[in-house]
Amino acid sequence: MKIKIDINIKVNRIIKYLVISDLLFLGSWSMISPIFPIFVIEKVEGASVVIVGMVAALYWIVKSLLQIPVANYLDKKEGEKDDFYALVIALALAAFASFSFAMVKNLWQLFFTQFLYAVAMGLYIPSWTAIFSRHLDEKKVSFDWSLDSTVVGITSFFAAISSGVLANWLGFPFVFFTVGALSLLSALFIFFTPNLIVPPKIAAVAKGESSPEMRDHTPAGLGR
Repeated sequence: MKIKIDINIKVNRIIKYLVISDLLFLGSWSMISPIFPIFVIEKVEGASVVIVGMVAALYWIVKSLLQIPVANYLDKKEGEKDDFYALVIALALAAFASFSFAMVKNLWQLFFTQFLYAVAMGLYIPSWTAIFSRHLDEKKVSFDWSLDSTVVGITSFFAAISSGVLANWLGFPFVFFTVGALSLLSALFIFFTPNLIVPPKIAAVAKGESSPEMRDHTPAGLGR
């Protein structure tokens, strides 16, 4: 018996760009995870293993409590303009948090910066998934989600391997600034490609009409 495996990796343009954005953002932050506990204990005054656990707990509680109300708000707003700007703000805030980690010296700075990162993720998850879900390829829903997970996973593999080497060779600040730069690049990448979400301003602008708003691209029948 012959088994034919046909893998079509072609996806629509919006899904492709969102996957690249996810790669830059989540992939780069995978550089921080392996070295973060060591950074906290070695570089933050008054830190201990207990503090490392408390910082991690702060992230999860803030992110978890924030993303549901954010998601509800985004769902109630028509179109994708709110999702788009929430995504850009999340990426910019995450970049700022990463830059700030490089300058953390004491506990209150550590907790405050971790809080900012948690807020960024609380905005990122609902906004990114909202746009991604609306533009899934017909009959390739599982593939689109799996493609993003695989790309981010492979990127995280290399990021995790390199993070320790870079931190040991060039120091913790270099890693944080690198992650911040890649997060900012992800934000700029999304911000300067709005036509991926909305049609170009063509005839309406030429006629002096108001520019088109970001439209809802939710596939017909989604949620039935």
